[in-house]
Amino acid sequence: MILIVDDNQSNLYSLQKLLESKDFQVETANSGEEALAKALKNDYALIILDVQMPDMDGFEVAETLADYSKTKEVPIIFLSAVNTDKKFITKGYASGAKDYVTKPVDPEILLLKVKTFYNLQEQNIAMKKAQQNLELEVKGRRESQVTMKSQIDHFHLMLESLPQIAFTLNEAGTVDFVNGKWYEYSDSEQNFPEIYPDDPDITEEFERCRKKGKALELEVRIKNVVSGNYRYHLLRVTPVYDEGRIKNWVGTFTDIDDQKKVEKEKDEFLSIASHELKTPLTSIKAYVQLLERKLKLDKESSEAGFVAKVQGQIEKLNTLITDLLDVSKIENGKLKINKKPVNLENLINNAIETIIQTHDQREVKIERHGTKPDILISLDEIRIEQVLINFLTNAIKYSPDNNQVIVTTFVDEEAEEVRVNVTDFGIGIPDFKQDAVFKKFYRVEESSLQFQGMGIGLFICSEIIKQHHGSVGVSSIVDEGSTFYFTLPLN
Repeated sequence: MILIVDDNQSNLYSLQKLLESKDFQVETANSGEEALAKALKNDYALIILDVQMPDMDGFEVAETLADYSKTKEVPIIFLSAVNTDKKFITKGYASGAKDYVTKPVDPEILLLKVKTFYNLQEQNIAMKKAQQNLELEVKGRRESQVTMKSQIDHFHLMLESLPQIAFTLNEAGTVDFVNGKWYEYSDSEQNFPEIYPDDPDITEEFERCRKKGKALELEVRIKNVVSGNYRYHLLRVTPVYDEGRIKNWVGTFTDIDDQKKVEKEKDEFLSIASHELKTPLTSIKAYVQLLERKLKLDKESSEAGFVAKVQGQIEKLNTLITDLLDVSKIENGKLKINKKPVNLENLINNAIETIIQTHDQREVKIERHGTKPDILISLDEIRIEQVLINFLTNAIKYSPDNNQVIVTTFVDEEAEEVRVNVTDFGIGIPDFKQDAVFKKFYRVEESSLQFQGMGIGLFICSEIIKQHHGSVGVSSIVDEGSTFYFTLPLN
């Protein structure tokens, strides 16, 4: 907007019409006092100021405008019909004028100067606004950096106060912070603590999880740099997300050595007890079979039914003892996994056939859905079939009113893995208990009274799949059913 100041109304009118004809927004003032009031109230890109005015001439107005921060940068063009000598013009520039035009005004010259100063002022205002915005952005970033640094310092302080070994890694998986406990087990923050030779390599296990964007949980023995002793620690490394992508990782080593010693003593007892039970149980089984042949009982007789029930209970006891032996092997690191190329589709069909043969076919219905993985995968055939049979048996066991089971397979080429789902329509598992079902000796309270079992079958399955570098999981809705699944790497 342009302000024209002149005590002559006709001059004001003619200049206003001239500028408005060129699409300039114009305001007018009849005196210096009015001009000052409007200049302090509004924002102008240019002021055209008549020199010769009563009460307050143009020089005084210009000098006053130069004293205010709001108006000192506004360009002024003086208008005058007289006093065009050098001293007079010098005084005008000294008062704050940017240019000088004499009356009668040449419209073309005035418009040329107005356009020049108007554009310069507009550019100047735009540059100032850009500078202000930039300064605000820089200030905001500095404040954000200060806040972020404060949060990071607070986070690091929290990690320092933890009794566990704590550390963070950047997005690429490089360690960038460790707390004081770290140096009890490592000489350098760049190197993970030394592990026991038979334990899984931490770097390899973390890299496998990092590529999949999954958390890592691993039990390893790490070496104390002072004593040289290896102690069991539970390693957890969890991704931290920011706007949907992994920003960094937070990890801890929790000392569980004392707990492992207690568990070892318990597992040794279970192992000895299981072995001691296995011998007389084998003899009982043999004597019952011998008794059955000796008596030559009619299959329809009640005595034959009693013998069959005894044999059934012996098989259940034998399964429990076998599971306890497997648990003992897992805890002692002696569960053997013998991998070889196996056709997964054939394995699944064999497991389904085993279940159908050992259950009443009229009561059990197993459907096969999804992509059939007719491919060779390196795995332990006996152990993976054990996992699948366990899932299928549980699906039937915990669906007393609906024995329909669905086995679904998916091949994920991008993730380079195959997934096997076993879905039932049974009692289901509450949300807050689903994470615990794969823990050793855990049983869901709602089903523990109704259904028999020790709660170790799923734990064994979980360990078998872990040793195949796969994963297990469950999704379930109470009274609607459950889907237990496991994945295996294709490569």
